[in-house]
Amino acid sequence: LTPQHLAYVIYTSGSTGQPKGVMVEHQSTARLFYATFEIFDFTHDDIWAGFHSFSFDFSVWELWGALAYGGKIVIVPRIIAQSSSEFYSLVCSEKITILSQTPSAFHKFIEADRNEQCLLSVRVIVFGGEALSPLMLRPWFARHDNNSIQLVNMYGITETTVHVTYKNLTNQEITNYQGSSIGKKLTDLRVYVLSADLTLVPAGCVGELYIGGAGLARGYLNNAELTA
Repeated sequence: LTPQHLAYVIYTSGSTGQPKGVMVEHQSTARLFYATFEIFDFTHDDIWAGFHSFSFDFSVWELWGALAYGGKIVIVPRIIAQSSSEFYSLVCSEKITILSQTPSAFHKFIEADRNEQCLLSVRVIVFGGEALSPLMLRPWFARHDNNSIQLVNMYGITETTVHVTYKNLTNQEITNYQGSSIGKKLTDLRVYVLSADLTLVPAGCVGELYIGGAGLARGYLNNAELTA
């Protein structure tokens, strides 16, 4: 086994609706946790919620984030994941410290937090999988206004090994909200905004996001043309 061997293949449809197998190597997966360690300071005491299906790359973050640091992962049964109140109770009873959520799922978690009375052990909440509007977090900060729980919005796609950029979200950030932001890149990645002819656009101009660096997948399974 070498760092260049495949770690997994996860299928994604993206905007085309046609499933494509993304080939991710061991080295790309391992470096994800080196590149994010200083942001989160994960330890062996952390308890992660395994909330997502293994067909979704958020599960790679949850599973190997726990195991890489010698922590614990609590696999959330699907029937509990589908019930916001039951999932909230599980997070409390299992003393989950690291929680990963899509914004739409966390919206339901906020509702459960508003209605339930239990002590959360969560210290980090990571958002991903879809666009986040920081304004949706106002009810959360109304109840948790001391910022003791770190909220981080992360942008990424399967082809770049889960996460590309990150932005810490605080109560002050929400109060002074002036537009969506995916923050800044992880240290071992490169991010460019390019025009249609693949040249850098000036600051403030619209273009397409291009990503390079250590997180880039090997390519698409059995599809050399699309990989190229």
